[in-house]
Amino acid sequence: MSPVHPFDEAVTARAVVDESGVVVEWNEGAQRLLGRPPEEVVGRPAAKLLADGPPAAPPEGRRWNGTLTLRHGDGRPVSVWVLAHHRPPEDGGDWLLVTPLPGGGPPDADDTLSRAGLLDSPCALSVYDERLRLHSMNAAMAEVIGLPRERLRGLRAPEIGGRPESEDIERNLQHVLATGRGHDVRTYLPMRGDSPTNAWLARMSPITDATGRVRGVCVAVHDFTEQYLAQERLQLVNHASVRIGTTLDVTRTAQELADVCVPALADFVSVDLLDPPESGGEIPTGPLAVPVGLRRAAHRSVTPGSPEAVARPGQLETYPLMSPQGASLLAGHAVVVSKGAGDLEKWLSWDPVRSRRVEEYGIHSTMSVPIQARGVTLGVAVFTRFRRPDPFRPEDVLLAEEVTARAAVCVDNARRYSRQRETALALQRSLLPRTLPRTAAVDAASRYLPAARAGVGGDWFDVIPLSGMRVAMVVGDVIGHGVQASATMGRLRTAVRTLADIDLAPDELLTHLDDLVGRTTAEAGDEDRPGEVGATCLYAVYDPVSRRCALARAGHPSPVMIPPDGPPRPLELPEGPALGLGGLPFESAEFELREGTLLSFYTDGLVESGGRDAEAGRRALCTALGAPSGSLDETCDRVLHALLPPGGSSDDVALLLARTRGLAPSEVATWLIPADPALVAPIRRQAVEQLGVWDLSEAVFTTELVVSELVTNAIRYGTPPIRLRLIHDDDRIICEVSDTSHTAPHLRRAKTWDEGGRGLLLVARLTRRWGSRHTAEGKTIWAELSPLDED
Repeated sequence: MSPVHPFDEAVTARAVVDESGVVVEWNEGAQRLLGRPPEEVVGRPAAKLLADGPPAAPPEGRRWNGTLTLRHGDGRPVSVWVLAHHRPPEDGGDWLLVTPLPGGGPPDADDTLSRAGLLDSPCALSVYDERLRLHSMNAAMAEVIGLPRERLRGLRAPEIGGRPESEDIERNLQHVLATGRGHDVRTYLPMRGDSPTNAWLARMSPITDATGRVRGVCVAVHDFTEQYLAQERLQLVNHASVRIGTTLDVTRTAQELADVCVPALADFVSVDLLDPPESGGEIPTGPLAVPVGLRRAAHRSVTPGSPEAVARPGQLETYPLMSPQGASLLAGHAVVVSKGAGDLEKWLSWDPVRSRRVEEYGIHSTMSVPIQARGVTLGVAVFTRFRRPDPFRPEDVLLAEEVTARAAVCVDNARRYSRQRETALALQRSLLPRTLPRTAAVDAASRYLPAARAGVGGDWFDVIPLSGMRVAMVVGDVIGHGVQASATMGRLRTAVRTLADIDLAPDELLTHLDDLVGRTTAEAGDEDRPGEVGATCLYAVYDPVSRRCALARAGHPSPVMIPPDGPPRPLELPEGPALGLGGLPFESAEFELREGTLLSFYTDGLVESGGRDAEAGRRALCTALGAPSGSLDETCDRVLHALLPPGGSSDDVALLLARTRGLAPSEVATWLIPADPALVAPIRRQAVEQLGVWDLSEAVFTTELVVSELVTNAIRYGTPPIRLRLIHDDDRIICEVSDTSHTAPHLRRAKTWDEGGRGLLLVARLTRRWGSRHTAEGKTIWAELSPLDED
């Protein structure tokens, strides 16, 4: 017989019976045994083949063997020993019945195979002949298999094992028989039908005769289950260290714990966590009081959809003391319950829904392990088995506690990070402007997005109204992340507003800001380690009267300008150093902008996200800004959608869009005033006439008084030339008096007998606000009043 096709199906009677008891397969050996052809048997109930009628109950378990009395085709009874295997549902869910036929076993006179068996060895040995049918086995192998060895002679390995893994064993036997070379095979299967799955090492060696011809295969089987399980446990711990804690997200970390342990340790794993305190503080240490409320963070099952789960992710469940969860949390260690110990039903009596789920899915063992880190209990992980037949053993408990302890540290880190991130984000949002002010100079819109994965950074933006209808626009980025970066951002934003209020030029403002960052760096360090504070900033001032914009930057990206009728392009600005380096100059640049020009200010997180370099990001930004849009808010959303990846940026993103507006020449009136006190009255009359042109006669009294006081002070204390300018907006009038002196006035309280000193006090009381600013030529005193404030 050819070793390539060594199987003779006629020496074994084989039949397959489906779950309904109908014969679906009938081989030639079965026909020889009972004298019935396939067409007479297939498709009919198998019970009709029994001479004594159907059994009282079908066999239970995965394997059955025994003697049956069958009815021969000629009517006589035939007593047959039968080995039956119940195959799993994925392999058909039917019964495979086999029996060796009389005379179908190996010849007894085969001395070569008989001598090679070493049947007295304490190792489990079996010998297969050239037909790959069992020739003999020793008592140790019969004990491993759990079947009488005298009944198995002549059967093939798949007929003895009855499982798909046995087919692999037979293919390896055939390989050894064909090549004459030994081979080692590892397999994992229960040898005794319903016994737990064990790990086996099968050493297959060829058996040759005196001429060197291969006459059979000797198989020595060794049980290395303990070594295999130890290796699996080490591998699971290694996987846990690599796969758990890949992010600083609590829910994701909990899901990673469940994913790692299914199916390596359990068939279903759920992770329930305590809700964080509402006050944002720490979870209390020590044992928890029960009943305790836990929220489902994650679960995983070998069954798609996790139908065994009672709670859904995000659902809050209350666990009493008489539950595995409550008992393990109160005890502080793992609690294992099982059907075999008789305590599973008692532990689940508090929840009828869970009890029904246990019966429905055949759950037989569950293990509840508290999730603890740094002395704090964070929740509980529950491991459940229903597909694996073996209950949890002590080594499984140790493994679950080890993996859960590793996950607990990651969950605690993620929880702490989340709390710190929420604190930093709340601080960041409280320091950023909630809404942008309405100004006559620009229409503005903005967006701020915190980093998706890193800690909240120190990006900020602002729109600051200045005197003379001007507006300042600023965007900055503090180096680093977290609460410290947010706090530094708050200090810098406050400093910028303070410096902007005294109307410093952009380059001067950045110089003062650079000094502040340098001092902050020194304060943040100590003797051994210098501080690490740094920032970038861009500051711009736009004047709607002159339509000119002055800008300076400190290590920050240049803004993108979109003219009313042209393509977007970056503004070319002198590149100043980042804030905090100290001693290096900043330089301003000034541009004339047509009305309707759009300026885009941003931080580097916008253009450098998604793995792009800054230059590619700027090109993408120009493309997004160049598309037509109905509003600035719509443009902001389109830019973020086009430039940021779906999962968010790895850095904070701040975006500020400003479309310039301009005041018509008819809304501005200017007079040059000689230094003659006698001209104050004529100038006052001209100002009143201008209010009449603007149809603002209700503001005559206050405006006349303010003009008189400011012009008089400029003539008396200033240096010519002197200029008066009135600016009219929808809801305000601005009066400005400029001269070439750099001496700024100050408000003082006049004594009763003083003849002067009350002018600025009157101006302060009659106007919304007033102030002074230094210019390149001298200074300007200004006052802002509202016609609606007139009585």
